[in-house]
Parts: sequence; C-alpha cells; structure tokens
Amino acid sequence: MKRIIVTGGCGFIGSNFIRHLWTTDPGVTIVNIDKLTYAGNPENLADIEDDSRYEFQQGDICDREFLERVFAEQPVDAVVNFAAESHVDRSILDSGPFVRTNIVGTQQLLDVSRQLEVPKYVQVSTDEVYGSLGSDGYFTEETPLAPNSPYSASKTAADLLVRAYHHTFDFPAVITRCSNNYGPYQFPEKLIPLFLANAQKDESLPVYGTGNNVRDWIHVLDHCRGVEAALRQGCPGEVYNFGGRTEFTNLELTKLLLRLLGKPESLIRFVTDRPGHDLRYAIDCSKAENELGWKPQVPFEQGLRETIDWYQQNRQWVEHIQSGEYREYYQRQYGQRLSSTS
Repeated sequence: MKRIIVTGGCGFIGSNFIRHLWTTDPGVTIVNIDKLTYAGNPENLADIEDDSRYEFQQGDICDREFLERVFAEQPVDAVVNFAAESHVDRSILDSGPFVRTNIVGTQQLLDVSRQLEVPKYVQVSTDEVYGSLGSDGYFTEETPLAPNSPYSASKTAADLLVRAYHHTFDFPAVITRCSNNYGPYQFPEKLIPLFLANAQKDESLPVYGTGNNVRDWIHVLDHCRGVEAALRQGCPGEVYNFGGRTEFTNLELTKLLLRLLGKPESLIRFVTDRPGHDLRYAIDCSKAENELGWKPQVPFEQGLRETIDWYQQNRQWVEHIQSGEYREYYQRQYGQRLSSTS
C-alpha cells in the first residue's frame, strides 16, 4: 500500500496508528484528515509533520466536496476511518454532533471511496455497539448489536452502513471493534489520563456510582497493530474484535493508579452514576488471533506504568489541553456531582 487516508488522525488512537504505520512501513504515504475539534490535537504528530511521507488535510468528513478533492489528488490504496465523536458523557449532553460525524460522515466517506474505487476500507468501531454484559460471558463478532448510549447508537448505525455497502455494492470494507484503550496522547476526559492528571495535583478522582462497572483494557499500540492486521489481511465484509483480556472494575483500576502514583485512596470521590451506564464489557478476540495472527502484546501493568511515565514527562501537553473549553466541560460534568462519600 502506497497512499493511505486516515481520518481522525489527530485524535488519540488515530495519531498512535499513524505514528505506528509511519514507523513500521517506510514505503507508505499517510494523508491525515482531521477537523480538529476539541479532541483533535495536531501536536500529537508534531514529530513527523515535516516528513514527506506525511500529509495533513484539515477538513470535515461530512464535506463531500472536500473529500473528493483530497481523494482525487493521487490514487488511494486504503481508507482507515477513526474520525468520530467518542465520549459517552458528551453524547448524553448533546447527541447531534455524534449523529452528524459518526453516521453522516461515515456515509460520505463510503460514497467517495466507492466512487473512486478505493480497494480497502477499514471502519474503526467499538465494543460498546454490543451493549452490556452480565457477570460472565464475552462479546464475539456474532453478538447482537444493542447500543445503550447515543454515542454507541451512532457507532452502531455507522457499522450497519458499512455492512450494507459491502452487501449491496460488494464494497471492500472490514469493521474492527475494540475494548477500552489506554496509552500516550489520550484526551484527558477519559478515565486513566483524567485520574492521572487529578492525582498528580492531589485533586479528587470522580468515580461513577459504586465503581463496580467492568472494562476490558488494551494498550493503544496493540489496538493499532490489530487495525493494521485487519487492513492488510482482513476479509472484506468481516468484523474483527480486539481486546486486552484485562478486566478491572473502575474502582479497582482507580486504586491501582493511586498505588502506582503513591497517592492515598482518600482522593476517591463517588459521583452520581452516568445514565444507562453499561455494567461490563469484555472481548473475545480469538477470531482476530486465529485469522489475522494478531494478539495483545503489552502486559497491562507494564503498559500502565509506561503510560504514567509518559504523562509525567509531558505535563505541558496535558496542561495545554486542560485549559479553556475543556475546563468548562469538566466543571459542568462533575462540579455539581461530587459527594463526600468515599
């Protein structure tokens, strides 16, 4: 593959994927399309921005004319769509941007890719499209879709569009679904970077409800390796799940973070639970292991320690993001919900 278009490449997972591909494949040219909304940060790729194999195009995937212009500049060998509004809490406050970007934007990408006969398309999705698990069992690629938030509903709709384009037009698309990511460059409204930043300043860590919701954690580079495997080896029309086989309750993870940081558990503050909060996510990734030769490589505690080190060494990056609009959102989301319960 010579020219790959990556959408949402200035976000957390997208920027890690671009850097991974740029590092491991010297023959590839990457075109990064990003609208640069609140979570899109071009600083995430500052180390490669002047390289001839990397090109940045600021624009909206809902803008058909913009997409046609970028796609037509040179032949496109593949499209990898990371572009999405992705935070559940924000989707509860206002689902409009999620419907527009995640559904309409995907439809525009599909239409332009089909029009120009792009030979491979990867839709990067989430395990949240499956809904919630009980205390046992795992999501497989055959699990019925049952989204429980506006965010996951918009991602489900996008997945179904991709599926329909493959079925109707024989469009060469694959879908990947992944569990919770962690690692460098993650926007600090998500649990791990948020709690790291707060704990370093001896501020409270807002844990939803009782903290008993369970998540399966995967290092972002393991996810990126999975997306690359699906891109290169995935069978059109198929879905591939990626997980870390590492389950923690939110409270267990919070206590582990505090222990690794040498901070007291008294920083924990329980806040009113998120509406419709899914109880548990857990991924069966055996299909990806068997068909793509992929498996998670980063042990969780090692990856978590490395993530902590990265954030401690890049405090200026975090402080820059945590100013302005983000602080206003944080106060609106958590300011009135802190309780004295610990």
